[in-house]
Amino acid sequence: MSTPVAIIAGEPNSISSEIIFKSWKLKKEYIHKPYFIIGSFKLLNLQMKKLKYKIKIKKINKNFKTSDLKGRELPIYDIEYNQKKPFGKISIESNKYIFKCFDIALKFIKEKKIVGFINCPISKEHLFKNKYQGITEFLSNKSNKKNNEVMLIYNKKLSVSPITTHIPLNMVSKKINKNKIVKKVKTINNFYKKFLGKKPNIAILGLNPHNFSGLKKSEEKNIIEKAIKNLVKSGIKAKGPVSADSSFVVFKKYKFDVIVGMYHDQVLAPFKTLYNFDAINITLGLPYIRISPDHGVAVNILGKKISNPKSLIESIKFFNYIN
Repeated sequence: MSTPVAIIAGEPNSISSEIIFKSWKLKKEYIHKPYFIIGSFKLLNLQMKKLKYKIKIKKINKNFKTSDLKGRELPIYDIEYNQKKPFGKISIESNKYIFKCFDIALKFIKEKKIVGFINCPISKEHLFKNKYQGITEFLSNKSNKKNNEVMLIYNKKLSVSPITTHIPLNMVSKKINKNKIVKKVKTINNFYKKFLGKKPNIAILGLNPHNFSGLKKSEEKNIIEKAIKNLVKSGIKAKGPVSADSSFVVFKKYKFDVIVGMYHDQVLAPFKTLYNFDAINITLGLPYIRISPDHGVAVNILGKKISNPKSLIESIKFFNYIN
């Protein structure tokens, strides 16, 4: 029987529990590996009643077997957390709870109890303050793989990846270099070959509008073109620099599998316009696979039962590709 997947419950005061319950109720409609939740049994039960879902849940312990994850009951590895109301505000206590959940998931990875994990939405701003840019960087540091991490927003039709992630726009030019681009694109290429069985066609965007800065030493000439030449020499199907303003218009024509941008919103904004919730966030460069739904905590719709579980379902389904 295949190695299971863990789902970290995420920020307790968010839509995380709602998308977990919706995904579980729909589980017969998609093939998936056995999975379980890492989170507070008491709080999830409280939230389930508040949201008026009728789902049977059960506790599992650290000695669980894959056979324990079968059946109609949603298995939960209990993390102690005291919250009297089903939903409240993001706090220092909820942050501590989330870190506990991650610690358990990483422990299970080390013990080879799980093949990887999915974390439901968290608030990066509240959880990390200024210590980490996001989950991607946090996990690479915890796994002693700092600077190896790559954020891939994946969809079967098209994926995107930013060379820099959650940094101010005025820092991007200083944070990109040839070696960083080469290293990250090679990681993406290896991931596609290993898990998806294909050699991807990768478009690499320029930084400036129309790839033109008016300067003799532009980022396109000094950095990006040199990186692409290096990648092509190593046998990778890399094209560019592609003008960012037309890249999402022509990707079908040129059969691009991945568009690599220089900064977060350069690729994330048009991608989300095209695919909305039909995408997942995969962290590459770690000794395991970590995925999260490609959306945030959505506190504006908390408790309204209108959240879309599609991205979480796609996250679960993706693990079918792994062992």
